[in-house]
Amino acid sequence: MSELILSARNVVKIYGLGTSHPFQALTDVSLDMYKGDFVCVMGPSGAGKSTFINTLSTIDVPTKGHVFINNKEVRAMSESEIGRFRYSNLGFIFQEFNLLYSLTIYENIAVPLSLANMDKDVIHERIIKIAERLNISQILHKNPDECSGGQRQRVAIARALVTEPKLIVADEPTGNLDSKNSHEILELFKELNDKDGVSILMVTHDSMIASYSSRFLYIKDGVIETQIERGSMTQNEFFHKIVDITTEESQNLFVD
Repeated sequence: MSELILSARNVVKIYGLGTSHPFQALTDVSLDMYKGDFVCVMGPSGAGKSTFINTLSTIDVPTKGHVFINNKEVRAMSESEIGRFRYSNLGFIFQEFNLLYSLTIYENIAVPLSLANMDKDVIHERIIKIAERLNISQILHKNPDECSGGQRQRVAIARALVTEPKLIVADEPTGNLDSKNSHEILELFKELNDKDGVSILMVTHDSMIASYSSRFLYIKDGVIETQIERGSMTQNEFFHKIVDITTEESQNLFVD
């Protein structure tokens, strides 16, 4: 049995609890992710996709239920413990890149390692190694506003990977990229997943991007409505299966 990276049990997320207008964004969600899993999440706008990955990845805390990452329960940790745990166990990639424009590319990649109080020589060694892998060595001295969108997303990925996390959490990571850069980023994700065994939990609105995954989840109204494994399907077969599901669910939205 593969190593269990993330385990969520009966997770509920309610915003505005105790107010006159509470909103339940997640209802009784459960998920297990093992080393090497690549899970893609899709669903209509407002379905709870971002809440889902945020609540499962320490950015937010469940109202009810349990989330374990590397056998540590998130709700049992203090805020400072969660902060330290996050830097050493998780890597985050967002649509907006979330780079610090007052820092160089090198300094941006160094941020999570500096926050973890890592030795400067180790930081330098890791940055050089990951920059070479992502083909951004030539821009380490630049500022983000001197780089293209594709380069900035590679920097964001480098920053996420430099801590050598077991789980990458990505929210629409190709949303601001053209098709060529999107394809290159997804090929990189696939390589990290296949060769390095990095587990990936990713939200996307694109069925083609979702077809790179090994498991597909469709969320609707804060509930996992559908879940399928790629198994022995080719990527093309998996893509068409995902399209069928999302098309059917979209039609049901109008019927509902």
